[in-house]
Amino acid sequence: MGFYVVYQVARGAADRSVADAFSNGEWVLRQEQQLGALFEPAVQRVVDTSSILVTLTSYTYWLSQFAVVGATLLWVYFRHHERFAGFRNWLIAANLVGLVGYVLMPTAPPRMFPEWGFVDTLAQYSSINHDSGLISFASNPYAAIPSLHAMDALIVGIVMFGLVRSQIAKALWLAWPIWVAFAVISTGNHYWLDVVAGFVLAVATGFALRRARTLRLQRA
Repeated sequence: MGFYVVYQVARGAADRSVADAFSNGEWVLRQEQQLGALFEPAVQRVVDTSSILVTLTSYTYWLSQFAVVGATLLWVYFRHHERFAGFRNWLIAANLVGLVGYVLMPTAPPRMFPEWGFVDTLAQYSSINHDSGLISFASNPYAAIPSLHAMDALIVGIVMFGLVRSQIAKALWLAWPIWVAFAVISTGNHYWLDVVAGFVLAVATGFALRRARTLRLQRA
């Protein structure tokens, strides 16, 4: 509930800063251009030639942040309960910090910049998109930096990699954040810099929580 309240605050701030959101989005694009790494439109063009890739990346975008995160939380709760609190706390802490980022720097996503060569894949090919009913009401359209999709995927991938026993399952969970990053970029919902920011935030909050736990144990 606390996460939902902060999320709505972030959405409200973004809705009042549309001009800033587009300005920040253009700033990100210029930074990538100066680095010679504005490759997202090329990735989109490749994906858009394959109906299979379009379908897989679209479903990944919609399901990775809530369905997969929720399912893994339940699995860890029932199968490895001793690890649940740490997993939960890591997700909550990282997401709350990410939402603060949305308040401080609302950013329009790539799909809102067709003049830069981007395509709104979900709007073109999916029956569900950001303008659909409840999604339009509840989502933050200017929540690009950091990518919480990528951040959550990395947290889930690390935790699940450490818990599953099968080598195949370990490899799949290790690849999960990479695939999610590919999906959010190829659907025009995040810049690659957003993905990097999400990964950095996941690692930083993980180390911070680990450090806090170590200090508590030393004091005890």
